[in-house]
Amino acid sequence: MKPSLFFKVLLLVFVMSLWACQHPNAQDDIPLKIPNDRPYTIETVVSDLQNPWGMDWLPDQSLLITEKDGRLIHFKGERKIEIKNTPEIFNWGQGGLLDIAVHPNYAENGWIYFTLSTSGENAEMGNTALVRAKLLDDALVSIETLYKASPDYLEGQHFGSRIAFDQKGHVFFSVGDRFHRDELPQDLSKDGGKIYRLNDDGTIPKDNPFAEQENTRRAIYSYGHRNPQGLARHPETGEIWSHEHGPKGGDEINLIKSGANYGWPIITYGINYSGTPITDKTTQEGMSQPQYYWVPSIAPCGMTFVTGDRYPNWKNQLLVGSLKFAYVELLRLEGNTIIGREKIAENIGRVRNVKTGPDGLVYIALEGEGIVKLLPNSN
Repeated sequence: MKPSLFFKVLLLVFVMSLWACQHPNAQDDIPLKIPNDRPYTIETVVSDLQNPWGMDWLPDQSLLITEKDGRLIHFKGERKIEIKNTPEIFNWGQGGLLDIAVHPNYAENGWIYFTLSTSGENAEMGNTALVRAKLLDDALVSIETLYKASPDYLEGQHFGSRIAFDQKGHVFFSVGDRFHRDELPQDLSKDGGKIYRLNDDGTIPKDNPFAEQENTRRAIYSYGHRNPQGLARHPETGEIWSHEHGPKGGDEINLIKSGANYGWPIITYGINYSGTPITDKTTQEGMSQPQYYWVPSIAPCGMTFVTGDRYPNWKNQLLVGSLKFAYVELLRLEGNTIIGREKIAENIGRVRNVKTGPDGLVYIALEGEGIVKLLPNSN
């Protein structure tokens, strides 16, 4: 008996869905659109910053800014106040004072979280740490190290790192592979190339995927990452999204799942900077595919979901900064699938961070310049 037309269509849909699962959207699949006009004006908020790596807002809407060289700036009332008693950092290569995130319940508990590179006994070696502190009279007090990746390394590359909170009392943070790609990302007994989840007091959640497994770092939430420098919570689903630098090509956007292995360096869509292959695999059973990847690389840094109603056509869409090409990319989502790309704020400068502020506006941190915001044009 010949298969019915319905069966043929059903089989075709099934095969295509399998193909889609194995072959995520890439840069060539979704052309980058450049809008004819800007529905916003770019306005400077803070000028004369060197490398504004992280930024977040206090309840009074004043702005906290990390400079990679170790300075913490409180921008309030048009004044830049340099905060005292900041932690010592391992300021080498890509390391330094990195991300900052104000606790969602800051008004009740006063906690501010940082990621930074720091040293142990040997000042010439370092790794990434998650630290929290409180702000009192323009100085940090009650400083606590919640997690310190180990061991320390001489290399100055791939520290990560970003911070995100979920709505269940957890803090997520990323640590890069520290330029030890063949040693760390696939090894659960070692730090590096991972995204971690802690309770906001630094304790290990009992339902972490490896909390009960021997010879593992129990704070690990996902692994097989290269150098994640974007981390954000979806405003509707609450899921944590990340992006990471690939090598030459293969920058990724990932939807972070508990216990998932994202494959680096066993699978990748990138190659070595020399042009030689890293691996001949882009897929492998048991390893998660990215939601999207870029070839060539855009060098992504910073990401945010657009919330509020200030930009009606962008609501709940994803913004990613590009260090390499000096623009912000708007990625349009349908569910968890990326269906469109648009270039905004083109030729703006090397984008170190992009974030939605408490006023619903998009703020962009630029190396060697400062922080700007996108002010919607009035109708």
